[in-house]
Amino acid sequence: MTSLLILSFSPIASDARVLKQVDLFRHDYEVTTCGYGPAPEGVADHVEIPSDLQVWRYPRLLVVARQYRRAYRGNAAIRAARSALAGREFDIVLADDVDTVPLALALRPRRGVHADLHEYAPRQKNEMLRFRLFVRPFIEWMCRRYVRRADSWTTVSEGIAREYGRRFGFTPEVVTNAAPYVDAEPTPVHEPLRFVHSGAALRGRGIDTLVEGITAARSGTLDLYLTPNDPGLIDELTARARESAGRVRVHDPVPYAKLSETLRSHDVGVFLLPPVNFNHRWALPNKFFDFVQARLGLIIGPSPEMAAYVERYGIGAVTRDFSAAALAEAVDALDVDQVARYKAASHRHARELSSEAQVQIWKRAVDAIAAG
Repeated sequence: MTSLLILSFSPIASDARVLKQVDLFRHDYEVTTCGYGPAPEGVADHVEIPSDLQVWRYPRLLVVARQYRRAYRGNAAIRAARSALAGREFDIVLADDVDTVPLALALRPRRGVHADLHEYAPRQKNEMLRFRLFVRPFIEWMCRRYVRRADSWTTVSEGIAREYGRRFGFTPEVVTNAAPYVDAEPTPVHEPLRFVHSGAALRGRGIDTLVEGITAARSGTLDLYLTPNDPGLIDELTARARESAGRVRVHDPVPYAKLSETLRSHDVGVFLLPPVNFNHRWALPNKFFDFVQARLGLIIGPSPEMAAYVERYGIGAVTRDFSAAALAEAVDALDVDQVARYKAASHRHARELSSEAQVQIWKRAVDAIAAG
């Protein structure tokens, strides 16, 4: 059986995108994973990287001095992975994100490397001056010197794929962060409408705008299911929820296996992601597809990728901008019949917008490498 290493500096057992890769390939390939945390279910072997060795901690002085080869080799997480994988041979490496690709090539797999680029790495934190001055040139060096040498590539949205092609001369195929298909029916629309948002509690993601916009609207409630990435932000949102007369509620996150059922008790998934950097502008995130599988309507900001899907499939509304006032306008324009039509459209297109169709793009790419 052809051996496949899936290499990701993430906790693979809880990384939704990488888990799709594991599930896709474990039946036809001998899959080894290498990443943080315990082994995901169904793999032949797992190489665990100590979780305190975070890959973003490159030697700062070497990066500033543009000693990029030494900076890469001096990264503790990369050193640990390389040491743990020493002496092992693989036919193919599926490298997740830019940081893994130089290591994947150094392992010299017999058939080749597929690079799955989750975001546009060179501009991931472009709103930060120190990132633009020091980190971005380092990542661009990795893309020019290593990532372009992979045998094939994928990424998460069309805008990001185009930018890789424009800047580095390779154009990835697109594998969206679509959620697995859920066999479900839309629930009846509530009065007042029930809005919901799930995901990471991070500043810059506009969660405070959702609270302000929903409470400024004439009616409607908002439930937030947030992972505690920023406890201070959670505290701030909880305080605002207490002042909302019950219209906003902050909840602990639910396990992914229960997320769709939890979301389905609502009417509209809402997400306004201000374009503070390149990846925010071209985002097409997991939660977008989670809302569809929960058979919800959607209200999203004018992010080009999300807006295109909303308009193409008729599953929701796009706000005029990313402000709370624009969200309140969009909420006030809804009625029960309109939301019922949005939910029905999500139901109608749920199979088409599920991960089952998307992951076949990975399958074709890796099978092509296996075939030589």
